[in-house]
Amino acid sequence: MTPVGYRRLILTRHAKSAWDDPTISDHARPLNRRGVRAALELGEWLNSRGYEPDQVLCSDAVRTRETWATLAAAPVEVTPRIEFLPSLYLAAPDQMLAILKEANGDSVMMIGHNPGIAELAGILAARAPNHADFHRYPTAATLVLDFQIIDWKDVKAATGSVLDFFVPSGRD
Repeated sequence: MTPVGYRRLILTRHAKSAWDDPTISDHARPLNRRGVRAALELGEWLNSRGYEPDQVLCSDAVRTRETWATLAAAPVEVTPRIEFLPSLYLAAPDQMLAILKEANGDSVMMIGHNPGIAELAGILAARAPNHADFHRYPTAATLVLDFQIIDWKDVKAATGSVLDFFVPSGRD
């Protein structure tokens, strides 16, 4: 649960996708088996910590949609509003930040792609977590930040307090 007077952001890079069919466009690539396992592990981790978004902003690519669907299989108390946004597909951090400023949830999950998601995490965190993979932001990596703001339009760089950073064990 997000503390009163705070907004929580859960920044997730999609899980590992398949590259075995060269006829499929980048946008249409699905998760591979390792990606499905990582997304399940991520869902269990989020659930065990009580990190439940009430709004999900997700790239409309197949691999981000499947990441959400797989991690959301864990039982939750809150059913979030989900938006699949073409504008988050391979978005730059400034685009992602503009989309976040329009959010209205108390706890927002954004699921996107590198390098944008990693760069946005680095921009928003007041201090980077002490984790060897933070700057690489491997597939299914997830950063949880709290902001002392009432409205997302007030979110600013280097003001997010890091609560957690997680990378599933089956990462790339």
